[in-house]
Amino acid sequence: MPFYEELLAATASEREALLTLPLIRTGAAGQVSLAAYVAFLSEAYHHVKHTVPLLMACGARLPEQHEWLREAIAVYIKEEIGHQEWILGDIAACGADAEEVRHGQPDIATEVMVAYAYDSIARGNPIAFFGMVLVLEGTSVEVASRAGETLQQSLGLEPDAFTYLTSHGALDVGHTDFYANLVNSLDDPADQQALIHAARVFYRLYGDIFRSLEQRFLHAPAERLAA
Repeated sequence: MPFYEELLAATASEREALLTLPLIRTGAAGQVSLAAYVAFLSEAYHHVKHTVPLLMACGARLPEQHEWLREAIAVYIKEEIGHQEWILGDIAACGADAEEVRHGQPDIATEVMVAYAYDSIARGNPIAFFGMVLVLEGTSVEVASRAGETLQQSLGLEPDAFTYLTSHGALDVGHTDFYANLVNSLDDPADQQALIHAARVFYRLYGDIFRSLEQRFLHAPAERLAA
């Protein structure tokens, strides 16, 4: 079995737990408020802005035998630069204050996920960062484009309020084969196990962001749900 398939099989239960979270299901169905959508974008901004710095940190920590992977990271960096600005543009198109988000603080769940990514690179095996890539890109492919379409209809906003969801979802479809080829080239069992472990953790940590948003919106009083 190619390692990519082994990775998917080893993390299937964690992936299912994420994709069945209430906020992800209701978001994909276009059944969340504008306030909840803006809150989701705000948290996305606060982790997406770390994508390029994390890729750089990962590349710097890779040993010489993974030079081929460092070259692939350079490709990722080129494609990911500036994506956080897409999100701020969407926030502004929703009528919210993008600069307030830019200079604001993330939810604790978001902060913890980002911190775990940096810690895994610095203290553990830098290959672990590709667990975060699996989780974020896999979720984009699964639900992002569909959620963008349904939310645009239900919220009555212009397409420029959904560039992160629609463009990122489509972009990550193309990344899937690239990612699979990368991880299939990892032949060290220690690297493979580090990636599997990290992916399981990132599924949990990314899910915690949505669980936190659920507490604020899906379980909030009716007047907040309608905001």
